[in-house]
Amino acid sequence: MEHYDLIIIGAGLSGIDAACHLKMNCPKKSFKIFEARHTIGGTWDLFKYPGIRSDSDMHTFSYSFKPWTFNKSISDAETIMKYLRETVDEYGIEEFIQYQSPIKSLNWSSEEKLWTVCGQNNHSEEPIKVTCNFLVFGTGYYDYDEGYTPEYKGLENFKGRFVHPQKWTDDIDYEDKEVIVIGSGATAVTLIPSIADKTKHVTMLQRSPSYILSQPLHDPFAKVAHKLLPAKAAHSVSRWKNILLSNYLYRMSKQKPEKVKDFVKGRIRKVLGKDFDVDTHFNPRYNPWDERLCSVPDNDLFLSIQKGDCTMVTAHIDTFTEEGILLKNGKELKADLIISATGLKLKLIGGIDIRVDNEPFDISSKLQYKGAMVQDLPNALAIIGYTNAAWTLKADLVCRYLCRLLNHMEENNLQVCYPALSEEDMDTAPVIDFTSGYIQRSLDKLPKQGKKHPWKLDQNYIKDRKTLGKEAIEDGILKFR
Repeated sequence: MEHYDLIIIGAGLSGIDAACHLKMNCPKKSFKIFEARHTIGGTWDLFKYPGIRSDSDMHTFSYSFKPWTFNKSISDAETIMKYLRETVDEYGIEEFIQYQSPIKSLNWSSEEKLWTVCGQNNHSEEPIKVTCNFLVFGTGYYDYDEGYTPEYKGLENFKGRFVHPQKWTDDIDYEDKEVIVIGSGATAVTLIPSIADKTKHVTMLQRSPSYILSQPLHDPFAKVAHKLLPAKAAHSVSRWKNILLSNYLYRMSKQKPEKVKDFVKGRIRKVLGKDFDVDTHFNPRYNPWDERLCSVPDNDLFLSIQKGDCTMVTAHIDTFTEEGILLKNGKELKADLIISATGLKLKLIGGIDIRVDNEPFDISSKLQYKGAMVQDLPNALAIIGYTNAAWTLKADLVCRYLCRLLNHMEENNLQVCYPALSEEDMDTAPVIDFTSGYIQRSLDKLPKQGKKHPWKLDQNYIKDRKTLGKEAIEDGILKFR
C-alpha cells in the first residue's frame, strides 16, 4: 500500500494553498492530493453561469505568497482559474494531484497511528487505498452535486425552462427571453447584470431583500500602489488596506447596525434616485452581517435596474403556472426561463465517511479548535475560510499553522496530536453565526464552537494571525503522543 506523510483531499483554492505551504515550509514531507473532479479550481471551475466572479476583492482573496497582478479587483472566474493554474505551475503542484479520484472513507488506527484512505479512481476504475500520517481537508463546505431548490408548488406545470445556476449548461438560452431570477443573494446579484442587457427583460424576484454594497471593479488604491511599488509590496499594502476596511465594516455592523443600514441604503439611493422604493426592495429584515453582505462591482446591478433592463419584485410565490409564477398578492409574472438562484446545500468534509478505530466519528457532536481542527479527531486539519471576509485569508493562516504543527511534531518526535476538551460543561454555539437559510438548514450536521478561546471562532483575521501564527503549539489543549 502506498504511504504518504500527508493526504490533501481537494485541489481547489484550499488544497492548492496547503500544497504550496508544504512545498515552502515542509519540503521533506511527502504528500498527495486527491481531487474528485477532472481539474483544479473547485468552485471556480464548477460554476458556469454567466458573470460568475469573486464577491471579495482579489487582494484579500488571492494567496499571501503570490501577488494578484491582474487589473480587476473583483475578478471573473476565468481570471481566477488562470491565477490558480499559474500558482500550480510556479510551485510544481501538478505532479502531486490525482484527478477523478473521489475519497469515500477514512479510518484512523490508534494502534498503527495511521489513516487509511479509500476511494475510487474513476479514470482507471480501480479502487484507491493508501495510508498517511496526517489528513488535510480542502473540500470546502457545500455539495458539489446539487444546489438548494425549494419545493415549489406547481413547478411541473411550467412550460418554459427551469434551472438552478449550479447546473448551468451552454445550451441555456436567455437572449430576447423573459427571464425570472428567484433569489437575492450573491448568485442572483452576479448573474442578473451579466444577462440583463441581452434578455427581453429580467425580473429579480425576492422573498426578502439582502444587503448589497458596490465595490470598485478596479481598485484605485491598488492601481497607484502597483505603479509606485514592486508587485509583492503593492499586493501587501493593498491587501492590508482591504483587510482593515472590511474588518471595520464588520465591527461597525455589529456595534451600530442602524448606521450601517442607512449607509448601505444611502449608497443605493444615490444611484437609483429618490423615486425608487429602496425601503421595499433593499431594506432587509435582519441586521448587516447577520447574513453575508453581497457586493457588486461598479454598481452594475443598480445600473441594470436604472436602465430598465431589470425589475425588482419583492413578494412571496404562491404557485408556478404554465406561463410563469403566480404571486400571493395575485400578480402573475410571465417567463420563458426561470432561474432558481436559491443557494447551496452544505456538505462538510465532502460527505466522506470518517471512522476512528473502525467506529463512526460524529463531527456534529464535536467542537472546532482554532477553526482548524476538530475535537478528538487525530492528525487531521480542515481548511474552512471566513464567512465575513475573503475565504483565503483564513485558509492561508490555517495552512501556515499546519506547517508549524508538523515541524513541531517532527522536532519533538511526536506522532499523534488531537485537541481535547478539558471542560465537559462548556457552553456551545453554532459554528457559523448566520441566519442564512443554507446555514440554518444544516446546523445539525456541523461541528460547534465553544464560548471561549481556543474553541471560539472570532472571524477576525488580525486575532487569528496571533492565534494560529504565534501562540505556542503546545497549549495544554492540543494533546500529543
